[in-house]
Amino acid sequence: MATGAPEPVPDPRLDFRSDTRTVPDQRMRAASALAEVGDDVYGDDPTAAALEARTAELLGTEAALFVPTGTMANLLAPLAAFPGPAGTRLIVGADSHMGFLEADGLRRFGGLDPVLAEQDADGLLNPGHLEELLAAGTGRPTVVCLENTSMMRSGNALDEAATRTVARLAHRYGAHFHLDGARLAHAAVALGVPPATLAAPADSVAFSVSKALGAPLGALLGGSRTYVARARELRTGLGGSLHQTGVVAAPALIALGRLPELAADHATAAALAAGLRALPGVEVLGPAHPTNMVMARVPGLTPDACAARLALHGVRVLPLPNGHVRFVTHRAHDMIGVREAVGALAAVRAAVPSDRPDGPRRQLPDRGGSLTTMEEA
Repeated sequence: MATGAPEPVPDPRLDFRSDTRTVPDQRMRAASALAEVGDDVYGDDPTAAALEARTAELLGTEAALFVPTGTMANLLAPLAAFPGPAGTRLIVGADSHMGFLEADGLRRFGGLDPVLAEQDADGLLNPGHLEELLAAGTGRPTVVCLENTSMMRSGNALDEAATRTVARLAHRYGAHFHLDGARLAHAAVALGVPPATLAAPADSVAFSVSKALGAPLGALLGGSRTYVARARELRTGLGGSLHQTGVVAAPALIALGRLPELAADHATAAALAAGLRALPGVEVLGPAHPTNMVMARVPGLTPDACAARLALHGVRVLPLPNGHVRFVTHRAHDMIGVREAVGALAAVRAAVPSDRPDGPRRQLPDRGGSLTTMEEA
């Protein structure tokens, strides 16, 4: 029976559910308090303008638009690509964020038609299947979407060559190519290249400042000046236009300067993966280009059961429909937290009989499902 009492705040060092769990530090809070503001609806908020200009430079795009969430950026992206009647076809990875967490919203609020594409082991859209889908829809306005990093592939970073493979196919069939780069900063740091290098093949790119970089909210949508101008008009209709936007744009500007710090998150994740992999009977995914995610599986436990048992030890993780639980490292984590998380999973594993069957694995939903109560994972 619900008591109405708020849930206790988890220890930040042991809360590995998402890098959205970061909180703004004192420098960000001070920047918000002192931000020079105008009214972004009228286009005269100087701090918002500075953020958009800086992000466009970072992504190598002509312009960028600040929006409250990455989900809104991914909704605006196809709408701005083909303005006009509803019915744009949207080819997305079957287990990408847009494919199984955002698909219902894309249908309901955008009148879009998501089509699920197979993904290779690294998270790249399978080129053969992608070409089949593109050929079958010749003549229809189409947007091809790629996620980098690939969340359900343990945060694997896709390099420029992989991205160009998808871009060439999309452009061959006259499709708009959108890059869901919510964690593109992580990919860039892992691969040792500027974000603009990874964004270059795309016609539009979404970029989050609230995942790991520590800003309290926000994402940006980059593209050509004409494209971003259309997105700005559409943002108003979606209720995404803010007024004194500088209050939240100021900490986002600070976040953009923290990309090199993400290497520390990758090192923390590597230490966590090594510790979990050393536990007898624990399976850990090993992406080609790891970033700040670790996915582990305990045979004999469903992801929900594993997450619930870890929570009894104070460790919070996200259960996934691929049979694993997800740990995401960020600036609040340290080696003490890593050791405690490894110890917690060791205790959970020790309590599971080695001959216990796993039970059925949940399949990824074929349309927008609910992975978590949070808006963005």
